[in-house]
Amino acid sequence: MLLKYLIIINIINFIMFGIDKVKAKKNKWRIPESTLLGLSLIGGSLGGIMAMTSFRHKTKKKKFTIGMPILLLINIATIIYGLFNYGKDLFL
Repeated sequence: MLLKYLIIINIINFIMFGIDKVKAKKNKWRIPESTLLGLSLIGGSLGGIMAMTSFRHKTKKKKFTIGMPILLLINIATIIYGLFNYGKDLFL
């Protein structure tokens, strides 16, 4: 169950970064940074980092260049904690 969630939230976050990049180029309404960071916090940090690299988006903002790796570490620590406390059942 957790594995499916992580895959979906990372795909969503990747797409959201991509949409924001397209909108930035067209000077259109943007996706709030808090939304992108929030999706990263709830498990989508890897997708966000991959999007930052793929789209070269938000790469000059310290909030993202420093924050995203920290959020990834938090996501990893949370998964490890869950595995130690709930075992493989967490992923089913």
